[in-house]
Amino acid sequence: MANVFSRLFYGWYVVAAAFALLFFTGATQAVIGVMIKPMSAEFGWSRSATTSAIFLNMAVYAVSVIVTGRLYDRYGPKWVIAGSTLLFSLGFALMATMDSLWTFFLFYGLIAATGLGGITIPMFGSIVGKWFEARRGSVISLAFAGYCVGQFILIPIYSDLILTAGWRVACLWIAGLCGVVGLVVALGVVRGDPDRFGLRPYGSGEPQAKLSEIEPSPAARARAVRTRDLTLAEAMRTRSLWLYTIVMFVCGGGDHLVSTHLVPMVTDYGISADIAADMLAWLGLLSLAGILLAGPAVDAIGNKLPIAITFVVRVALFVMVLAVKGTVSFWIYATVFGVTLLITAVLTPTLVSALYGVTHIGFISGFITTVHMLGSGSWSYLGGVIFDKTGDYDLAFIISAGLAALAVLCTLFIREERHEPPSGTSAALVSPARPAG
Repeated sequence: MANVFSRLFYGWYVVAAAFALLFFTGATQAVIGVMIKPMSAEFGWSRSATTSAIFLNMAVYAVSVIVTGRLYDRYGPKWVIAGSTLLFSLGFALMATMDSLWTFFLFYGLIAATGLGGITIPMFGSIVGKWFEARRGSVISLAFAGYCVGQFILIPIYSDLILTAGWRVACLWIAGLCGVVGLVVALGVVRGDPDRFGLRPYGSGEPQAKLSEIEPSPAARARAVRTRDLTLAEAMRTRSLWLYTIVMFVCGGGDHLVSTHLVPMVTDYGISADIAADMLAWLGLLSLAGILLAGPAVDAIGNKLPIAITFVVRVALFVMVLAVKGTVSFWIYATVFGVTLLITAVLTPTLVSALYGVTHIGFISGFITTVHMLGSGSWSYLGGVIFDKTGDYDLAFIISAGLAALAVLCTLFIREERHEPPSGTSAALVSPARPAG
């Protein structure tokens, strides 16, 4: 047995570590929707006041993702994940003591959000993407499955805990579980760059030796300049990046309008809180189907078509909920929307690597995710504002349907091919500094 493990490519341990940590962090991002009504009832907050803290959380998380992505590209993931874990766990532990809206802003909106940026999907998409070249989409899907399975298993558990022991006890459990698993993953398993081990990415078709040991010819250096990986600044000079960031802003808005407001919305129509929590958990589980389909689809047909289909489906779902509101329609909505929920999480690292290479994948993916989370925070908050002003979520769904249609159009104009660096780039820029671990 020991020989089997010693022969196993180390990238598979990285995948298993990503699965384990995302199992716990996935549920925490969704369970705040279950806490909205109990918190509002205890403190007398309006729905828009409660969701304003969620907006701050996602805005800070958006900045944190791009900062941690940059730190990861420069220094490797070990201490980024460890530090992020400690901040995230501290934020949730302190939430158990909060007694006012400003402490909710501080503990959840600032401290927990800062930590979340280094222990969630964008970070692990970048890490896993560096270890695998063959079937990269499928392997990233496998790692991200932990996020979906965690939502399905843990949301009902946390929901029961909130109903029986209170949301403060649930916060302590979240802090403890995520803290222990995150530190074990960071300090014991995750490594960021296979080249540091004298390895090449799985399926690269090249010898398992460091490329730095090979002296390229002048002609090879000239080719490398033309095909080298782009930096974020260079990627920002391409139309494709901006089209995709629009898509991701829309994606984030739809994701978190649903995950934040699904439980409050369906209970407004007479559905019990436990069934509403089951819908949210079911939505999380069905996202597993989406990402397991997305990975092989990307490997087979590329990125654009799965993205476009995702938003066509969302347009139809938003229109359906506007037309029919009831138990059956809400279950259909949670089921089908769940399939679309995390598709772009798989597609972001695969699309970035296909368009711009993997050297700066953490920084570029971090920027895209920042825009995604700004959309998330905006619609989490504006959904609450619209509800307070109109008494329902219809206007939010009308706008979301229009934005989803815009995302389809933007996707069609992305140029899905390797983008070259701007002309006049020096060959000295070919080899970036490698992270330490």
